[in-house]
Amino acid sequence: MAHTDKHGRPIVVVTGIGIVSSLGQGKEDNWRRLTAGESGIHRITRFPIEGMRTTIAGTVDFLFDERVPAPDLSERLATLAAEEAIAQSGVGSKGNFPGPLFAAVPPVEMEWPEKRKLAENASHHPVEYRDLLLSAASGKFRPWHERFLFGSVADRLADRFGTQGQPISLSTACASGATAIQLGVEAIRRGDCEVALSLGTDGSVHPEALIRFSLLSALTTANDKPEEAARPFAKNRDGFVMSEGSGALVLESLDHALARGARILGVLEGCGEMADNFHRTRSSPDGKPIIGCMKNAMDDAGITPADIDYINAHGTSTPENDRMEYVGLRAVFGDEALAGIPISSNKSMIGHTLTAAGAIEAAVSLLTIANGRIPPTINYHVPDPAIPLDVVPNVARDAQVRRVISNSFGFGGQNVSLVMAGEPA
Repeated sequence: MAHTDKHGRPIVVVTGIGIVSSLGQGKEDNWRRLTAGESGIHRITRFPIEGMRTTIAGTVDFLFDERVPAPDLSERLATLAAEEAIAQSGVGSKGNFPGPLFAAVPPVEMEWPEKRKLAENASHHPVEYRDLLLSAASGKFRPWHERFLFGSVADRLADRFGTQGQPISLSTACASGATAIQLGVEAIRRGDCEVALSLGTDGSVHPEALIRFSLLSALTTANDKPEEAARPFAKNRDGFVMSEGSGALVLESLDHALARGARILGVLEGCGEMADNFHRTRSSPDGKPIIGCMKNAMDDAGITPADIDYINAHGTSTPENDRMEYVGLRAVFGDEALAGIPISSNKSMIGHTLTAAGAIEAAVSLLTIANGRIPPTINYHVPDPAIPLDVVPNVARDAQVRRVISNSFGFGGQNVSLVMAGEPA
């Protein structure tokens, strides 16, 4: 007998989880340090930082190699997370993964050192951008250029793990990792596949990216004490910390997982999305897209706000995002109910991993359910009276958590919320 959800669709479960962040490699190390309230944010040593407004980040330095271009780091991060998830699931572990790949990858560009090399090789002077493209696509720079094509990371991952069909590369800003999971869930529900590999990865902390976010006034400038710089929901928050990492989930239909005797790690009950076309970086003042996104996820799961035990917040530590997330939460849950729901932000410890954030935070949400312990929001020492939330301040908390909603609200108004449970309803 087929197992279906409240809408008559195949139930989608998680059988493998993988995480890499500035806190370390693997879900066990990350979970231990997250629940200990440790920070992976530190002073940047990868490149010169003189004259920069922000000089800290959550870089994954143990994998970094200055001799290779940025996409290689994103690929390495994704490879480690996917290897861990696939090994735990026990499916496709011999380079023959029996389903598609949905990969959230950063829109990586060449940095100035690479552009200078290409300019030196260009035939026209002064050099225009088209000359750089011609130079990059020919001769000795061609393999190098291919690493900067948007789909190259997913293509290599697909080759490595033997995923089925054309790999899907996607980028929906800070919601990307959650979007990759949503696409995997929807593919299984449609009957396109029984198994899917969904991941988000980002290894793109480099000078240009740091400067761009600084120009948007999005980054913190609290450089003196890096481990205290990310302060989600605190009154003295002043911006997010750019970080790197990867999260991967192996998704399966419940029937497929049971048939092979797999261990069920959690259930992806609901996915919700709603676009916000108000502004490229700001949220609509009425919060309707954020509100709709969470409601859509709960409707998709066939639950109500009263069924949520914990909220894994987007919680970036920027003044506006945290305020707007509270506005949305208040509208969805109501003041009285919201006061009794713990909500915390993993970004207080690992920073904002951008393209990878939604996948990492979904993985942490599943670990929260499994372990009955909620990671804290660290650096919460100056409460914001305008945001009266139970943010699990500074110290992890033991709690029975049966169901989580994890929010990912991205620049450009790209919003995704995921509802996860510990076992099929």
